[in-house]
Amino acid sequence: MPYPEADRSCDTPCRSVARGLVRKARNGCTTIKWGCSRAQAGPGKEGVLNRFARLAARLLAAPQGLVWLVPSGAGESAGAAPECWPAEAPVAPDVLECCRRVAELGRPLFLGHAGSEPGFAFAGVPLAGSSGELLGLLAVVDHEARSWNADEVRDLSDLAAACSAQIRMRERTESVRRSQVAAQEAAEAAEGAAARMHTLLDRSQLLLRAAEDLADTSGLDDVRRRVSDLVSGDLEPSYIGLVLLSRGALHRIADPIGSAQPFETVPESYALDSNWPSARAVRENRVVVVDDRSEITSGYGPEAVAGFDSLGLRTAVCLPLRGTRGVLGTLVLGWADPYAIDTAARAVLTTLAGYTAQAVERALHLDDRVGVARQLQEAMLTDLPSVPGLELAALYRPAARDDMVGGDWYDAYPLPGADGTGDMGALAVTVGDITGHDTRAASLMGQVRSMLRQADHDHPGEGPEKALSALELSCRRLDLPASGTVLHVHLRPAPGGRWHMKWSNAGHMPPLLATPDGAVDHLAPHDLLLHPALPCGPRTCDSRVLDPGSTLLLYTDGLVEQRGRDIEENIDRLVRRLATATSQELPLETLLRSLLDTVGTTEPEDDTVLLALRIPAV
Repeated sequence: MPYPEADRSCDTPCRSVARGLVRKARNGCTTIKWGCSRAQAGPGKEGVLNRFARLAARLLAAPQGLVWLVPSGAGESAGAAPECWPAEAPVAPDVLECCRRVAELGRPLFLGHAGSEPGFAFAGVPLAGSSGELLGLLAVVDHEARSWNADEVRDLSDLAAACSAQIRMRERTESVRRSQVAAQEAAEAAEGAAARMHTLLDRSQLLLRAAEDLADTSGLDDVRRRVSDLVSGDLEPSYIGLVLLSRGALHRIADPIGSAQPFETVPESYALDSNWPSARAVRENRVVVVDDRSEITSGYGPEAVAGFDSLGLRTAVCLPLRGTRGVLGTLVLGWADPYAIDTAARAVLTTLAGYTAQAVERALHLDDRVGVARQLQEAMLTDLPSVPGLELAALYRPAARDDMVGGDWYDAYPLPGADGTGDMGALAVTVGDITGHDTRAASLMGQVRSMLRQADHDHPGEGPEKALSALELSCRRLDLPASGTVLHVHLRPAPGGRWHMKWSNAGHMPPLLATPDGAVDHLAPHDLLLHPALPCGPRTCDSRVLDPGSTLLLYTDGLVEQRGRDIEENIDRLVRRLATATSQELPLETLLRSLLDTVGTTEPEDDTVLLALRIPAV
């Protein structure tokens, strides 16, 4: 018999459902079968779609209700296999066949039972999605003969509309949840990628700074300091060590001033074959990583364990410093917390060690050259002669940086007489400064010093200007590129305990003369400095008689030339201090130290020479 289709135009499904529930309650229907759905209810808990199956069975007074959903991805395919889970009793195959038929037709299906096939009454209404696609169907089954009236058709259709809305809402909720999860995963992935990019950028900047900063280091101490500055801000190790190989032993380079590292159990040097991770890194020419204390306990000696503990380390890496002629030593980095040395970190650390090795190799070469220059420079600072009627004192202070060697020098030696023999106590005194701060300047200074001595002996009885002219001429003829300033003084004893002074100044700082009356005179006249590009003209000479009680001070510009201060002001300070110290009759050595401490700086950028002579009071 024909059955009316469900009224799909009803917009008040909840009101229809309530009306049906009241009507069925009056009819005394109590037999309810649970239907099936894709989401089963757990123990003691009823699923959302199971409730629609239960409501459908109660509304239509049927023993079984079910919600049959089209499998995911099946769309409206009538041949799709159903996914159905009955709560208490299985769904008969014929019932499932009716469900498939509704799916194929895409419209409601109402079958009555009159003793013929299929042998049960079936009422099913499609569940439609937001775009009209088939989601499944809501159905009831009755094994007794019955027919479906218009109210039942409408009630089932209204309930199916509510069920469709619930499914759509659940799908939207699930879609939103998936979108949120995807967004969260994307955000976390983006954050992780940003963190990785930030780390890579930091490491790239670290290596760029390392290439720049370590390219112009001037000594081992400078290398040690710059490596510490580089890695402290990026890698943040708690310990940084530089150990160098020399004569079969490893020697730890002193840590920067102000370092708080404890070294009670870390030796200054140890043998190459000792059981330390840093020694192994040099012997095997490979990166050695210590991940935790158990590793150093099991793999190294007790001294290494004690050193590891005294530094409070959890992770350490020893990087061999590979030079052009072999391994130079080890760069050691340690962390107080566990630190992952992955492939990327290992590559960065290895590159950093390469830059450090290049800087160390340059520093060792430079230190060798500087050592030779220092020895040469110190050899030029000869002992002052003992001269009756004169007191002599000299003071030399090198620049603050160990790699700074220069051409500052002082000299004092007896003058020959006109016949080439001694000149009855005559004395030559010199203070000079050859331009430059390297081994070349130091070697030129040594040659100039010797040539000036020879010039005095080649021109006995002549004045200091003759010796300077001869020196300048010799430099031209020998093509010696010496440039700088020189103050050359000849002193000869005079009656009454006086001394006769002649001097020639080639662009040098003016000497200062403290007279017995407490005044300080600038002996200002001077000629051009020595330079290969300047004309080689005759030098001039000035003279002065020095009375007993006089003090003569010669010095180089390192005493008064200071960054950010006016040189004339410093010279005025020097004059005042010289006058005060002279009036106090301080010993010459004490006077020179006082002048240096008062006028000079604690971190001089240039070498400084002071030479003083005093004529004792009668």
